[in-house]
Amino acid sequence: MYAKCGSIKEAYHVFRGMDETKTVLWNTMISGFARHACSLEVMILFEKMQQMGTFPSEVTYVSVLNDCSHMGLVESGRKYFNLMITEHNVSPNVVHYSCMVDLFGRSGLLLEAYNLIEEMPFDATTSMWGSLLASCRIHGKLHLAVVAAKHLSEIEPNNAGNHILLSNIYAANKKWDEVARIRKLLKESELKKERGKSWIEIKDKVHSFMVGERKHARIAEIYSKLDCLIEELKIMGYKAETEHDLHYVGDNRKHELLRHHSEKLALTLGLMCLPSNASIRIMKNLRICGDCHSFMKIASSCTGKEIIVRDTNRFHHFKNGCCSSREFW
Repeated sequence: MYAKCGSIKEAYHVFRGMDETKTVLWNTMISGFARHACSLEVMILFEKMQQMGTFPSEVTYVSVLNDCSHMGLVESGRKYFNLMITEHNVSPNVVHYSCMVDLFGRSGLLLEAYNLIEEMPFDATTSMWGSLLASCRIHGKLHLAVVAAKHLSEIEPNNAGNHILLSNIYAANKKWDEVARIRKLLKESELKKERGKSWIEIKDKVHSFMVGERKHARIAEIYSKLDCLIEELKIMGYKAETEHDLHYVGDNRKHELLRHHSEKLALTLGLMCLPSNASIRIMKNLRICGDCHSFMKIASSCTGKEIIVRDTNRFHHFKNGCCSSREFW
């Protein structure tokens, strides 16, 4: 519970206080560290569990490989994948292969990721093709993105998110005709993408925000405070990264859209309402964008606050101008 709520130190404190540490507890703690980008702690705990007489299970290896994936530790990932087979006689399942595909893709080894999908003894899952598609967006590989999107459209034709992601890749490559074609397809099919939102808990009440939020009771005050915060951050070097907004609009409009992203609104309310010594915990239902990631780093330095953002991938701990993800997420 503590780990899932962003309190990894409290989670480890409870873990250390357990009289009997069973495999499920080791796995839970290793998984928690992996979600919080505590890569060194994952590896230490992986070794310690064996020293204490508990052998890693297939679940253990999922967490360890997932940690390698989100930290870009390609060679460590290869080592653990081979160790699983040779040392602990654990047969890799489709989830382990999915972790390796994600590891190669995030690290820019897209052809190796694709070849693994083609050669593995399982049918590729939606998460594998989705991971490859997302990696193609990060690394700008349009050809493989089209291949991955084709497979995804066959497996889950009603998932608008896949079409949007391919549209974003086309947009990043300035192929606006293809962007228009996909958006027309989405409009005609009436498929809806999940809208991004962020939420923060303050005094036992959850406050939710969408991009450009207008319904919150204190929204005018929030926007005023956010405008002041942005001006402060600009002095410290913040500059809106408009390349992360892929709408076919001018730079001024892109600046406005980025300025009002949901996680920025949630952060602002946290700064307004939470005690000065409290960490700010924000939850988000989609991946945090690059501009908001940079914003949170500088905001943590400017305000002296620890800012914890949980997106779909992991927890980001922003403190003193740095992020626990080490710029790889």
